[in-house]
Amino acid sequence: MKPPAFDYAAPGSLDEALALLAAKRDGAKLLAGGQSFVPALNFRLARPELIIDLNRVPGLAGIRRDGDGGLLIGAMTRARAIERSEVVARSNPLLHSAIPWIAHVPIRNRGTIGGSLAHADPAAELPAIALACDAILVATGILGKRDIAARDFFLGVFTTALRAGEILTEIRFPAWPPNRRHGFAEFARRHGDFAIVGVAATIDVAADGAVGDARIVVFGAGDTPRRAREAEAALAGSHPDTGALQRAAALAANHVDPPSDHHASAEYRRELAGTLTRRVLEQALAPRARAA
Repeated sequence: MKPPAFDYAAPGSLDEALALLAAKRDGAKLLAGGQSFVPALNFRLARPELIIDLNRVPGLAGIRRDGDGGLLIGAMTRARAIERSEVVARSNPLLHSAIPWIAHVPIRNRGTIGGSLAHADPAAELPAIALACDAILVATGILGKRDIAARDFFLGVFTTALRAGEILTEIRFPAWPPNRRHGFAEFARRHGDFAIVGVAATIDVAADGAVGDARIVVFGAGDTPRRAREAEAALAGSHPDTGALQRAAALAANHVDPPSDHHASAEYRRELAGTLTRRVLEQALAPRARAA
């Protein structure tokens, strides 16, 4: 439980951090909240030559709205700050409702939204929320910034579209439509453990009750969070009843290709995906959601 030897730097600006990262290339690792990286370091699963601590870099944390009603969150913003933010509660109810499912308060006090997204754990909540909300992830390098859509960001287990020398600096969530409803659920052996399976959903509902756009994302059941597109298509244009929700849940379960491990078998995860999808859709379409 002792980390390997490494050099340490705590840059005071983003430009300095980028220069350090460029100089060391594959030998450097970034430290944000450290809630995933430090255990990997202590188990010697990570052996960086240099750790670049981003905690003293100004301008990387904060929550605000843009002129179009979208939500902008700095990558170094702590999960606990997002959980307690009234701006987030009003601007993105799905994100706000999912944050308390992340581990425990001490972890949320330190863990950052950017660190979680860049870590890309397939059982983590925030990658699924980013995908469900069509978030844009802003990567900054020496040559400038580029926007990466959430659907293109998560490439595999602990693998993202970030390039060598880039730092994830901001996450942009589009404006939340007034007719949008949401649901979120996950199952873990104990509250705060990694999800065995989870589901996040947004549903846009017209005045007559018909479903417009639907987003259903299953996580913990594959190497990345994945949209259940067949289930989404089955709901679009419908006036969903119990039977329609059950059909959508079955399609979501059939869509995933989960692994088996010491936590759960593939069959169990697939069954959970269907059960949780039905519950999440019921949450989103419940009468109290319509009144919100």
